[in-house]
Amino acid sequence: MASFRETLDAGYRFEQQTITLGAALDGGTPVPEPKVAVPIAMMNRHGLIAGATGTGKTKTLQLLVEQLSAQGVPVFVADIKGDLTGLAAPGVETPPIAQRNAAIGYAWRPAACPVEFVSLTGKLGVQLRATAASFGPLLLAKVLQLNETQTSVLTLVFKVCDDQGLALLDFADLRAVLKFLSSDEGKPVLEEYGGMSSATVGVLLRKMVELEQQGAERFFGEPEFEVADLLGVTADGRGVVTCLELSDCQDKPALFSTFMMWLLAELYQTLPEAGDLPKPKLVFFFDEAHLLFRDASKAFLEQVEQVVRLIRSKGVGVFFVTQTPKDVPETVLAQLSTRVQHALRAHTPDDEAALRATVRTFPKTPHYDLQQTITSLGIGEAVVTGLSPRGVPTPVMAVKMVAPASRMGPLTAKELEAELAASGLLAEYGTAVNRESAFEILAKRLEARPAPPSARTPFPAEAAEPQPRRQAKTKMGGLAGALTGALTGTMARTLGRELVRGVLGMLQGKAPRSTRRRTRW
Repeated sequence: MASFRETLDAGYRFEQQTITLGAALDGGTPVPEPKVAVPIAMMNRHGLIAGATGTGKTKTLQLLVEQLSAQGVPVFVADIKGDLTGLAAPGVETPPIAQRNAAIGYAWRPAACPVEFVSLTGKLGVQLRATAASFGPLLLAKVLQLNETQTSVLTLVFKVCDDQGLALLDFADLRAVLKFLSSDEGKPVLEEYGGMSSATVGVLLRKMVELEQQGAERFFGEPEFEVADLLGVTADGRGVVTCLELSDCQDKPALFSTFMMWLLAELYQTLPEAGDLPKPKLVFFFDEAHLLFRDASKAFLEQVEQVVRLIRSKGVGVFFVTQTPKDVPETVLAQLSTRVQHALRAHTPDDEAALRATVRTFPKTPHYDLQQTITSLGIGEAVVTGLSPRGVPTPVMAVKMVAPASRMGPLTAKELEAELAASGLLAEYGTAVNRESAFEILAKRLEARPAPPSARTPFPAEAAEPQPRRQAKTKMGGLAGALTGALTGTMARTLGRELVRGVLGMLQGKAPRSTRRRTRW
């Protein structure tokens, strides 16, 4: 059997670029060289960072994010608690950090990351939006948790809108079309497509209301977020960190899962096949992943599993940060190659079972009793394994982790406000745009019809509409212009994109817009 030093030397001397994690612990003593690291080319094989509360897993996330950014890899971070805003500010070498650096033998330097803050509510970052058309009927049906019959009706509605040149931008548009098609005026339009029952329409409208109660009315609309904006690199070659602030959405799980289902599918659809790259195109980090999966719908879990399986070939890595591996569905857990396990505490029978399950997820090692080691790790220490450049697991090592170079704490409210004001995304996405779409087009068509001798029945979509939905409406110059704009986004597609949408539930319907590049850094 190889000695500890021989195993460490054989397993962690890489010639390729790496993400440095720290120094291996031999009997509690750090071994400065070689450092325990993960080849950056293997970061698209996905990973897991786990550990009990207060053991340092968020700091490990921060360490990985800033090293990826420093080596030119863009990063997306879902910040559930709001404590990752410190990525935008340099850290301070306190005495404990200096002592840790000396023990590890690491040349630590404070450094900030280029960060863009985005939000689903628009309160803590630049507002993110997507159109209803870009979801398409299949993905939107998953979001609304529709059954097979209801899904077929929603698919029919999207088909009618395509054929009739009705752009579906937000829920007001979809609601107007549903009410129109179920009315006496709309029934003739359905003759060549089939019918829809009023009961099914009622279910769809109620499902939409449920999602709107969690803030979907702000998310569905324009300008739609372009996933290419997640791939930003600064002038000096650093990857831009896009930080999704979710501390005000913890009680809105449906809104977060809706966004993630759209974003992951959009990424898969948009990015070309890349194969094995020297470094990833993008790496995702989901902090507090147990909140992501808790009470998640079956459709959401299936979507995450499918994308995690397939998106590696696009050059995208996905990391989940949670308390125990049991928080992640087994089908997803099986895809996660890099494991960073901080301490677990076995105070109850359930804790003991979680500990044993965690140990079984690691390769066997003659140098550690993993069950005893994992319960005795200190703050900022973890058991680590990853993949070598040959794709085989690296030796399991207990590691004293490197401290992050950015601030290990959140920005102040004033600092965050200054970051938002300087955002390179603000000019593009900061102001809602409401171009003429299905709601207005249908209203104009009915208004153009002569009223019957008796009192005219109001068109359902003419009912009062939530504000500020139409306050900033941009007119396109009459019905012909509206139809042209809608058709541009919904009918000019290639067969290949149609096939991809069929698999992932996408039916793109974007308004053309100018190409923009980041100018902040």
